[in-house]
Amino acid sequence: MPVLGVIPARLGSSRLPRKPLLSLAGEPLILWVVRRVLDAGVCDRLVVATDAREVAAVVERAGYEAVLTAPDHQSGTERVAEVVGHKSFSTFDVVLNVQGDEPLVAPAALHGAVSRVRAGDPIGTAAGDLDRSLASDPNRVKVVTDARGRAVYFSRAPIPFDRDSAGDVIYHQHVGVYAYTREALDRWVRLAPVPEERWERLEQLRPLLRGLPIGVALFPGPAAPGVDTADDLRYVETQVTRQLKEVSP
Repeated sequence: MPVLGVIPARLGSSRLPRKPLLSLAGEPLILWVVRRVLDAGVCDRLVVATDAREVAAVVERAGYEAVLTAPDHQSGTERVAEVVGHKSFSTFDVVLNVQGDEPLVAPAALHGAVSRVRAGDPIGTAAGDLDRSLASDPNRVKVVTDARGRAVYFSRAPIPFDRDSAGDVIYHQHVGVYAYTREALDRWVRLAPVPEERWERLEQLRPLLRGLPIGVALFPGPAAPGVDTADDLRYVETQVTRQLKEVSP
């Protein structure tokens, strides 16, 4: 089952304008994400899907592949679906969507999401450990799974709720990576929205609550932060700089 990796990268982010091109340790953010995914070795082919020629040019100058997409997509999933519809990608059975602001995404999350699809789930994603002290942070999306490892619900609220304050509740933080079969991706983008998706501002609630199972690969350790704010960018740059020093001779 060959895997096509797609990194959606929209230039017009509302919270952090021109995010894919922001400098991270001297290079555009999007290039760090591309290399992170390539180094994981999970994809047979990897492309950046963007609505901006400027982003595509940066990616291609670095020797990677980019595809220009329509500017009016409402989500990264829709952007990925447009790319997958191209004839040149018709031989890929599994699609891996990695958000363009995840330069520290765990390789275990990427492999885990794909493994869930290869094991029979139409959609796969991943989640890491979350310290109880951070469970109330709405920027950390929580997920509860059933006995088969499939998502029951995603929320920005602390789920499950520790009603008796027993202190032994385990929280899992969702990582924004998705693997899909071609059929599941096509169905996802054709589904009508659900109210919970709007309330939580979580697009994965649409397929989940419309009956598409989502397998969740749990991996040990915390989920790495993405880049949503200027503070996130500074924190991630600190981590990247430290890693570069560790590997320098």
